[in-house]
Amino acid sequence: MDALAGLLAGPRARGAFLLRSVLAPPWAIRVEDRAPLTLVTPVRGTAWILPDHGAPVRLATGDVAIARGPEAYVLADSPDTPPRVVIHPDQSSTTPDGAELCETMALGTRTWGDTPDGPDVLISGTYQLRGEVSRGLLDALPPLLVVAADSWHSPLIDLLGEEIGRDRPGQDAVLDRLLDLLLIATLRTWLARPESDASAWYRAHTDPLVGHALRLLHGDLAHPWTVAGLAAEVGVSRAALARRFAELVGEPPMSYLTGRRLALAADLLHDPAATLGSVAHQVGYRSPFALSTAFKRVHGISPQQHRSA
Repeated sequence: MDALAGLLAGPRARGAFLLRSVLAPPWAIRVEDRAPLTLVTPVRGTAWILPDHGAPVRLATGDVAIARGPEAYVLADSPDTPPRVVIHPDQSSTTPDGAELCETMALGTRTWGDTPDGPDVLISGTYQLRGEVSRGLLDALPPLLVVAADSWHSPLIDLLGEEIGRDRPGQDAVLDRLLDLLLIATLRTWLARPESDASAWYRAHTDPLVGHALRLLHGDLAHPWTVAGLAAEVGVSRAALARRFAELVGEPPMSYLTGRRLALAADLLHDPAATLGSVAHQVGYRSPFALSTAFKRVHGISPQQHRSA
């Protein structure tokens, strides 16, 4: 498994919140749901996305925006339109002063808005639980990224648009997988762009030496790797690997490995059936105590506290 495949293997929507919004200007929606990741695409008309910290971005038809939570943002027809709707953590919608809007704005199956024939139509898909998206993926992304419609082509947006209004047996599973595929396709396109703010490991994976080392590490995180053993597998000296790895990735091989192991442990701990011992074994720690010590040193809380939170 290469580093990119390992990162993109993470999204696993489970009953994701998917919605088609049909709106007529002026409109503005403040999203305060604290979801870990949300994908938004206008399938008709345009929209603006205004993060609380960052510049407003205009979305044309077919553009895809990915917002990383828990920061709030506003979706609007214009940067000047004040919010008239607020989306809360339970995906309920109210006016800014608290009046309920879910029933009054319902327009059909997974469809919501202020008019059935509004000129602006958005599709949004929200990963509601942090465990549905890997910590490694969230750490690699900026708060907001946009892939323009003219920079790629995918049938997934149209397919999601066709399926979102259907109500058939197993429909939630179909929509979950379509959302996963669209997210992965969008991220792969964004990560491949030279101007993207992709994390260092992604740029490093094309290097013959470091890319090989990254594939080995991601292929078996639980293996008792050492710099010497990794260098032998790659076919270079220990010093050469350590120097090149730190230059391209930004940290030594074993520091990188520790980060990936603990990120995976954080994801695995979301499963209530997983014991600390089983998680330790899966990520390469000899005992629950060893994992707990490393986890607390890096994250500042114990694995049990992380699971409770």
